[in-house]
Amino acid sequence: MLKRRKYLLHLRSGVLELGERTLVMGVLNVTPDSFSDGGKFLDPQSAIEHALEMERAGADLLDIGGESTRPGSTGAAAEAELARVLPVLEGLRGALKIPIAVDTRKSQVAEAAISAGAQIINDVSGLRFDPRLAEVAQRRSVPLILMHMRGEPATMQKGPFARDVMKDVVQGLHASIRKARAAGARKSQIVIDPGIGFGKSFEQNYELLRKLPELAKLGYPLLVGTSRKGFLGATLARNGKPGPPEERLWATAATVTASILGGAHIVRVHDVAEMAQVARVADCLLDPVRCRSFR
Repeated sequence: MLKRRKYLLHLRSGVLELGERTLVMGVLNVTPDSFSDGGKFLDPQSAIEHALEMERAGADLLDIGGESTRPGSTGAAAEAELARVLPVLEGLRGALKIPIAVDTRKSQVAEAAISAGAQIINDVSGLRFDPRLAEVAQRRSVPLILMHMRGEPATMQKGPFARDVMKDVVQGLHASIRKARAAGARKSQIVIDPGIGFGKSFEQNYELLRKLPELAKLGYPLLVGTSRKGFLGATLARNGKPGPPEERLWATAATVTASILGGAHIVRVHDVAEMAQVARVADCLLDPVRCRSFR
C-alpha cells in the first residue's frame, strides 16, 4: 500500500483537498450510446434528478459528459454535446452543492460548460484531440484532468496494444502534461488518469492497477475509473458471454479497492452509494487513525 501524498485543487467555489480521504466522482452520461447507461439520462430532468441522487448517496464530485467515448464510438459534434450538457448544468445551478467536472475533448464545450457552472475539465484524450483545452483551463483557472488514451475511441480496442503498457502510459501522460504546462496550466491544477480500458488489453488493465503506485509517484493527484468496464465483463464471462455492465458491481468494488490502496485520490464510479462504502473501508486500510475516528 502506498501512503498518499496530499494535494489542493483550487476551484472557484473553494479548495478541494485530495489525499485526506478518497473522493468519489459520480458519472453522469447524458448520451444516447454510453456503454453502461446510454440513453438512461438523456432527458435533462432525469439527469438532474440522478445528479442530486448521487450527491445524496455520497458523491464528492460529479462528472457530466455529452459524448460517448466507449470502444467503437464515433464521437459527437460540439453542438450536440452542448445541447445535452448545458440544460443539465443550468438545472443544477444552485441546487447541487458538489463540484462538477465536464467530461469533454473540446475547448468549445469546456468553455461553455464552465460558464454554466462546471469547475473542472476532464479530457479523456489528454489534450491530443484539442490542445486548446489547456488554454481554457489556464484562462478560466480550473483544474484539468488528463487521461491516457492509446488511439481513438472508434478503434482503440482493436490494437495494436503497447508492448510495455506502463512505459506507454507514463510517456503519454508526460506528453499531455508538457502540453498543459506549455499553455500555462499550473502543475498544482493538473490531475492524471491512466485511462483504464482506453486502448489497453484486458490483461494490461490489471497490470496498471497492480502498478498504480508507480504512477502515483509522478507527483500529481491520481484519478482512476474502472467502473463497470469491459475488462471486468470479460473476467466475469459465462458460456463465452461477457458479464453485462449491470452485473459488474462487485468486480468494480474489487478494482476500486485496489485503486485506493495503489494511491488513487479520486475514483470515478456509476454506483455511488456502494462505492462510497468501499472507499470508506479502503481508507481505513490506508489510515488506521482515520478508521478509529469513525467510532
